[in-house]
Amino acid sequence: MALIVQKYGGSSVADAASVRRVAERIVDTKRAGNDVVVVVSAMGDSTDELLDLAQDVSPVPPPRELDMLMTAGERISMALVAMAISDLGYSARSFTGSQAGVITDSVHGKAKIIDVTPGRITEALAKKGMADSVFSKRRFMVSSNATLRAQFDSILSVVTGAPLPGIVAAAPLAPGAVAASSLPPGLVGTHLGHVVSSFMDTPDKSGFLPMALVEARIAAQHAAFSARTPDNLQAMQTHAGHVIHAIDPTQAPSGPGKGFGMKRAAGGIAQHVELAAKEPTASANVKTHTTHIATAARSAMTRGDQAIALAKQIQAATTATAAAALVSQLVSICDQLIAGSDHNADGRIGWSDGEGALQQAQDHMGLLLAGEKKP
Repeated sequence: MALIVQKYGGSSVADAASVRRVAERIVDTKRAGNDVVVVVSAMGDSTDELLDLAQDVSPVPPPRELDMLMTAGERISMALVAMAISDLGYSARSFTGSQAGVITDSVHGKAKIIDVTPGRITEALAKKGMADSVFSKRRFMVSSNATLRAQFDSILSVVTGAPLPGIVAAAPLAPGAVAASSLPPGLVGTHLGHVVSSFMDTPDKSGFLPMALVEARIAAQHAAFSARTPDNLQAMQTHAGHVIHAIDPTQAPSGPGKGFGMKRAAGGIAQHVELAAKEPTASANVKTHTTHIATAARSAMTRGDQAIALAKQIQAATTATAAAALVSQLVSICDQLIAGSDHNADGRIGWSDGEGALQQAQDHMGLLLAGEKKP
């Protein structure tokens, strides 16, 4: 096993898509059997922007505070790369320069490294599953004691080499959830587990599929509530807002539900089944059904956008009559978030051609898992 050192400049981590690409390269290197150390700079032109801001605030900024300010961009890069790596199934831990054990002299702006005591890094790497390090390159304030503070040219982040375990869902399982024991081994099972079992960033740590189903049901419920009061404009508009919140809480920050949003959860379904399909150990069965699952999940997201557009029209209506004319459409599209729609009138709702939704994603996940069971 080799130790590979990778360096990514500011343009390589300039935006979210770039950060994800960097994370994929890091993880690919790890999967090849290597330990990986990565150095990343601040995103894009963020350092120059910070310098300009400092000059606007103070033409002659104190050197210590300027050193402190200059760490901000690299802290952001370090954290985002670690998050992106975590999303690919490899957990990450970040360390500042001082936490990493880098000690400099006290000359702000041009400090020199006088000692390195990487005890915490060594300890982290020695732990089970810890195998990689991510370094973020930038001037950094090191504070080893009350009298020794200076800048350092790197921030460190340690990335665990082992994939996150397939997390066993707590009993009883939420609708759409699957016990981790039913999942395929390795990273294929890890990514599928994020969909059907558990994911660290969702409320209650539930999987993306059960989360999407919960939020979709709340949207459908409040669409139905709005239809019960066709003469009450305020009530219809209130429930329209609740529909928006359940689908995408970034567009309506308050309302019933988990606050995660059906669209975000459905996007997580598509992303993680596709990550599973990209794994070298993914079977033909996995690759086939993950395509079906991702397509159905994205169709649900499209319907979510349509429902939000209708809900906003209801909110903008000036009369109960105008709002009520839209409510029946809202009820129909919200029901389709889960059930899908038989667009071609062939008597069945498939996963493709814009017909599928969360129910079809769930059905094909069941087919995928059934196909992975050993005889």
